[in-house]
Amino acid sequence: MQDAITTLINSSDVQGKYLDDASLENLQSYFRSGDLRARAAMTISANASMIVTKTVAKALLYTDITAPGGNMYTCRRYAACVRDMDYFLRYGTYAMLAGDPSILDERVLNGLKETYNSLGVPVGATVRAVQAMKEVTTEMVGAEAGREIGTFFDHICSGLS
Repeated sequence: MQDAITTLINSSDVQGKYLDDASLENLQSYFRSGDLRARAAMTISANASMIVTKTVAKALLYTDITAPGGNMYTCRRYAACVRDMDYFLRYGTYAMLAGDPSILDERVLNGLKETYNSLGVPVGATVRAVQAMKEVTTEMVGAEAGREIGTFFDHICSGLS
């Protein structure tokens, strides 16, 4: 996992050059948004269980996926879905704090789509749930912080699509 700072420094180091104006502006932007990201992470951490519960209710509950014969029909499958939504929220929060999506690639997305397909987990429903999580989280943290974390939920959706 890297953060925005390490990513920029490593890129310049590989090229054997100092940070250019664009890199320095990216760093300034990262630092300016630090308080916003930290406050959003505190709100998400304090309300994670409620965010996951609202996400599942908004996107998956009362659909054919939870009906008998549906992929989330049994307590074990439902619990696995809730667990995965919690992972997506936690790692999305980490990525937002770091300002870098690499943790999502390393710890969440690497092989996830293939695993879901082999287990028969409906990827489309998962993407809808992550999109719902983006909406629920934005309602909780506000529009500006919601845009900040939303890019990482979008990254998860792209990785699964």
